[in-house]
Amino acid sequence: MDADGDALMWRRFMSFDRGVRLLMVNQFAINLGFYMLMPYLAGHLSGGLHLAAWAVGLVLGMRNLSQQGMFLVGGTLADRLGYRPVIIAGCLLRTAGFGLLGFVDTLPALLAASAMTGFAGALFNPAVRAYVAHGAQERRVEAFALFNVFYQAGILLGPVIGMALLAADFRLVCVVAAGVFAALTLLQATALPPCRDETRRREGVLADWRGIATNRRFTAFSLAMIGSYVLSFQVYLALPLHLADSRAVSVLFVLSALVALLGQLRVTDWARRRWTSAQAIARGLALMALAFVPLIPYAVTGVPAPTAVVLVCAVLLSLGTVLTYPFEMDTVVALSGGHRVATHYGFYNTVAGLGIAAGNLAVGRLLDLGPVWAWTGLVLTGAVSTLAVVRLDRGPGAYGRRSRGRTRRTAPAGTPP
Repeated sequence: MDADGDALMWRRFMSFDRGVRLLMVNQFAINLGFYMLMPYLAGHLSGGLHLAAWAVGLVLGMRNLSQQGMFLVGGTLADRLGYRPVIIAGCLLRTAGFGLLGFVDTLPALLAASAMTGFAGALFNPAVRAYVAHGAQERRVEAFALFNVFYQAGILLGPVIGMALLAADFRLVCVVAAGVFAALTLLQATALPPCRDETRRREGVLADWRGIATNRRFTAFSLAMIGSYVLSFQVYLALPLHLADSRAVSVLFVLSALVALLGQLRVTDWARRRWTSAQAIARGLALMALAFVPLIPYAVTGVPAPTAVVLVCAVLLSLGTVLTYPFEMDTVVALSGGHRVATHYGFYNTVAGLGIAAGNLAVGRLLDLGPVWAWTGLVLTGAVSTLAVVRLDRGPGAYGRRSRGRTRRTAPAGTPP
C-alpha cells in the first residue's frame, strides 16, 4: 500500500471510537493466532500423533461443527449478556483450546480441545460484528470495509509466523497462538468499553429465534447469500485441488489476501458513490460467478488450466468478496431493524455454514464427474444468488434503497423503536 493509502487507512481508523478501533485490532490478532496454528494441525495429528485419517477428519470437523452449529447461541448470549463479556469469554476459551491442542494426544481430549476452539468462535464472532455495527452507526459500511483489511492482514501473516515456529516445535506454535488469545482476553477485559443491545425483552430465547426465522426479508437474504460463501470457499477447495502445487497454492492465498488489503477501502468508496447496497452486493456476486468462466474452456477441451488463469480466478473472487462484504454486513443490521443484531449475525452465520457444507459436498461430487461440471455449477450458483439479491431489492420494502454517495440513516443496533 502506498503512503497515501496508508494515511487514508490511518485517518479512517482513528475516526472511529475506541471500542471499534480495538475490535479491528482484535480481529487482526484473532486471525493471526488462528491461522498461525490451524493450517498445520492436520499435519501434526497425522504425522506427529499418527492418528488415522478418519480421526484427523473428526477432530477438524468437530471444530467446524461446534462453531457453525453454535453461532446462533453465541449471538443470543451476546444480545442478552452484552457484547463485551461474550467477546472476552470467547477469547479466553480459545486460549484454553489452543493450549490444549499442543499438549494432549488422546482422541477424546483432542475432540474436547477442538470443540472449545470452535465454540469460542461462535461466541465472539457475532458479538464483535454487532459491537462494530453499534459503534459505527451510520458509518457501518465504512467500518466493515476497514474491519476486513485487518481481517485479511491476520490471514496473510498468521501462516508465515506459524511456519517459522513450526520449524522448532508444534507445541511452540500452540503456546504462541494461545498467548495471542490470552493477551487479547486481558486487553479486552481492561480496555474494551461495555456495549450491549438495550432492547427490553419480555419474551424468551425461542420467541426471539422464531421472530428472526419469520423475518422473511432477512431469511430470504440469508439464503440468497449462501452462494457467495460457497464460491469464496473454493479458494480453499476446488482451486487448490486443481493446482496440485503447494507453491502455487501459497501464491493463490497470498494474492487473495493482498487484493483485500490493497483494494478494500478504494473499492468500497468507489461503490458507495455509484450504487445502493443491494446493487453493490449483486455486482459483487456477479463478479464472483464470472471468476470461474475462464476455467470452463480448458475443462471442455480436457487441458488443465494454466496457473495464471487459476490465479486470475482467485483475484476476481477476492474482488467480488471485497465489493460485497461491507454492504452485506450492513444489510444484516438494516434487515434486523437494529434489534437483536448479534442474534441475527449468529443466524446468518449458521445459514452460511450449513450452505458451505452442502455446497462443498456438491462441488466435490461435481469435481469427481469432471471439472467442467464443477466450474459450470459454480457459475450458475453465483448467477442464482445474484438474481435472488436483485429480486429482493425490487420487492416491497426493499433494503437497498440508498442515496448514492452517502449511507441512509438506520436505527443503530440496540436503539429502541
